Amino acid sequence: MESNQVKQIVESLLFMSDRALSIKNIKSILGDVSEGHDIEQLIKEIAEDYKQRNSPIELRFVAEGWQFSSKKEFSPFIKRLYKERTMLRLSTSALETLSIIAYKQPITRSEIEEIRGVEITSVLETILERKLVHIVGRKETIGRPLLYGTTTEFLRHFGLGHLSELPAIEEVTPPEETLPEAVPEELENQGQQ
Repeated sequence: MESNQVKQIVESLLFMSDRALSIKNIKSILGDVSEGHDIEQLIKEIAEDYKQRNSPIELRFVAEGWQFSSKKEFSPFIKRLYKERTMLRLSTSALETLSIIAYKQPITRSEIEEIRGVEITSVLETILERKLVHIVGRKETIGRPLLYGTTTEFLRHFGLGHLSELPAIEEVTPPEETLPEAVPEELENQGQQ
């Protein structure tokens, strides 16, 4: 089969898929047709084709695979089309727990609770149900507690190709001077009441 035909098949697979497709997935679907063709190069050509014609659609590497998506500048209009946010809504506590897992994985529930300072059982259940985290093993210590890590769904949800694309922890930690200062007198008065 000619390279251009294989390229069209790959483009149609990527277009019709509701999830990111890895090169391995694509080769598996193509079977013998993929032999003698550089699928990764074809994907790069498809991405470049869309870029060259200034398309509102782009082919992006997310969640360890390739997926078509609209460019970010069009998201306000797409949201209006669906009349509600299509992204999974997460509570602040779920986002905090997810960030701890993302940056510290593999990590146990008790280690997360120690960092957050609160019990996280229900939050952990929620993000497990939504397949943003999963059990990656057991820690070799007394009681052998479960270890948690992020999933490819986590990467897809946050538009990341790999965990290495997470911002450096310094970039997401607010500088101390921006944190509200507690007035010592008010704290003392609260303690006496």
